[in-house]
Amino acid sequence: MSKLTAAPPAPPAPASARDGRSWRTVFAFPNPVNEYAARITAGLVVLLSVVTLLTGFGWGLAVIAAGFWLRVLFGPRISPLAQLSVKVLTPRLGKTRLVPGPPKRFAQGIGAAVSTAAALLLAVGLAPAAWVLLAVLIVAASLEAFAGFCLGCAIFGFLQRRGLVPEDMCEACNNISLRRA
Repeated sequence: MSKLTAAPPAPPAPASARDGRSWRTVFAFPNPVNEYAARITAGLVVLLSVVTLLTGFGWGLAVIAAGFWLRVLFGPRISPLAQLSVKVLTPRLGKTRLVPGPPKRFAQGIGAAVSTAAALLLAVGLAPAAWVLLAVLIVAASLEAFAGFCLGCAIFGFLQRRGLVPEDMCEACNNISLRRA
């Protein structure tokens, strides 16, 4: 008589499948993005950065870097500055101008890299270099906040035109007819 063997049990479902969330949604970044919310967030970064530079409060660099990392990894969902911008300040303006999300995420990544480098330079005793990087960050964030020019977005577009960023990453960036007027 042949022995009947049971099929091995199925492996447990990943936690994301069990609770209905996927890692993709955890690390999602909005697309499109309200340009006014992005500009207000940039203005808050300028304010925090100027206070940090003027006071020499080194922990301010860590706070700025953490904020950029939260925004680049999770979008505005858990960043205090982005939440203040998206939920409180931008609705008071009553304005919306939608722009592509991928360049804004790229810009947040540049901010994360620059602010993290500044924090690390300060931590190893190279304060002048740290403050210079923070000044560069202030200039870039000021361009976004006060002039509506996103330096990171311009770099994203340059890289996309050179083929270093795939065209399908941002169709609106690639297709001139989809760009804002």
